Amino acid sequence: MAVNNQFVIITGMSGAGKTVAMQSFEDLGYFCVDNMPPTLLPKFKELIRLERDINKIALVMDLRSQVFYDEIIDMFRDLKRDDDNNVDIIFLDASDTKLVSRYKETRRAHPLARNGRVIDGIQKERELLANVKNAADLVVDTTNMAPRRLREEVFHNFESIDATHTFHVEVMSFGFKYGLPLDADIVMDVRFLPNPYYQASMRFKTGLDKPVEEYVMSSTGAQEFYAKLLDMMKFTLPAYAKEGKASLTIAIGCTGGQHRSVAIAEKLGNALKKDYPVNITHRDIDRHKTKGGN
Repeated sequence: MAVNNQFVIITGMSGAGKTVAMQSFEDLGYFCVDNMPPTLLPKFKELIRLERDINKIALVMDLRSQVFYDEIIDMFRDLKRDDDNNVDIIFLDASDTKLVSRYKETRRAHPLARNGRVIDGIQKERELLANVKNAADLVVDTTNMAPRRLREEVFHNFESIDATHTFHVEVMSFGFKYGLPLDADIVMDVRFLPNPYYQASMRFKTGLDKPVEEYVMSSTGAQEFYAKLLDMMKFTLPAYAKEGKASLTIAIGCTGGQHRSVAIAEKLGNALKKDYPVNITHRDIDRHKTKGGN
């Protein structure tokens, strides 16, 4: 029988990085649930079977719900017996010294020692999770790992499971008169190009219209600028992806976000689609209808 669902169980020591791991799986397109009690798993599996769009699931299960700790191993075995599921168990660990240090930094109480010493809770948790660690498919020691390194470890081990997941690019146009996009990673200003707004026949058209696009791209310096911009993006995007970014937003701005930025953003976005999933948006393209844009 073909495997329908990819389940990843994220477990391990409190303070070892389960939140970072879960966020990494979210960026890989997994449906994530934190702190699920094992008793809810059968019902959850039934619900998932009804959702055809959800076939990659990451569950964080640990000892925050102390009453369930003795049921975790049985839950793992139940999942692995189900032919509809491919199951991987990740156990995150760290040295006692590092875990104590992390709890001191965050000033949080350990779930097994809310009114006592952190080290006592860590040692009790380590004993309770010994069998869980032995059952794991992958044990990751995060003692000397920064969050970014843990993210890279998750991507290294699980990104290839879903070939459809890749780094993606957002290309957007905007008007400087309406403010910079808050989520932009790279901002390019194309206000040095001649403005079609001052051509009566193009004033109320946009960069999506062929006459405007041709006017912008035939202006002095436009082709050279675009070639250099595309070359820079092709050079830098692989490095951004390697650094672990899930997406990159490139914002192209002109005065009103109607003509020049739209034409350049469309051209750039469509060129980058040859190598990356790209979404093209035009934030301010419709503002001219009521406020006048250029």
